[in-house]
Amino acid sequence: MRESAPVHIVNYVTRLTGIVSGYAYLALSLLIVFEILGRKILNVSVQGVDEIGAYVVAITGAFGMSLAAWNRAHTRIDVLLARLPLRTRSLLDCMAYLALALGALFIASMAWRVLSETIAFKSVSSTPLQTPLWIPQLMWFTGLLFFSFVAVFMCIRGCLLFVKGSPEALHFLAPTSVREEIEDAAK
Repeated sequence: MRESAPVHIVNYVTRLTGIVSGYAYLALSLLIVFEILGRKILNVSVQGVDEIGAYVVAITGAFGMSLAAWNRAHTRIDVLLARLPLRTRSLLDCMAYLALALGALFIASMAWRVLSETIAFKSVSSTPLQTPLWIPQLMWFTGLLFFSFVAVFMCIRGCLLFVKGSPEALHFLAPTSVREEIEDAAK
């Protein structure tokens, strides 16, 4: 079945953020190696590596939640779910994504409050880098906002598929099956 344009776009952007996050971790790893070698060999230190690492983890974690939601990879206990009728499973999956969307929106709204206070107070980090905190917090907030968008998009699309009675609803929202995970690993 051919994907609709919005599905294709969300798929593309979530994959792109995953790739960019991977490169961010690679760059952070190289920076840490440089820091370790610099301390041991040259007796110099790159200031702020731990601070930069914290920013990378927070920002990529926020974007990573959208990738996990899109790939149906968030942890769910589905021991009983597999034993229920398909229609009931689809309904429960819709409810799970509704809860995820509401939770994501709440987290993004709290992140906005933190960011707006940071901007109002012109806060900087209390480290040698003196990073204006609005910079990493804006990227973190953007990641959480994108996670909210993906969660809401999946909830709406999945629930519309469910209401239409489409069998795609089960696949779109259900946790990945063992067979799907094996097929993905074999690729």
